[in-house]
Amino acid sequence: MTEYLLEVYAARTDGQAVEYAAGRARAAADALAAEGPRVRYVRAIFVPEDETCFYVYEADSVGTVHEVARRAGLAVDRVVEARNAEERGDDS
Repeated sequence: MTEYLLEVYAARTDGQAVEYAAGRARAAADALAAEGPRVRYVRAIFVPEDETCFYVYEADSVGTVHEVARRAGLAVDRVVEARNAEERGDDS
């Protein structure tokens, strides 16, 4: 599955609201996945300095992520595909 970042505005002083929204984001993904689309909530990354929260999903399409956001009541700024760029770790 492809990994996506769902970006939303989050006030820097509202960490508790971000945690609550993360719970809704996870529940919405679980409910949608039970209906058939492939989607998995991975984690939320809150960046208070930028007043931004990124919800990370693995999903079969960007449309699936938008549907999760709608069900979770998240006001989406954007959804983008993300790629994991881990270092290889070999000594060659």
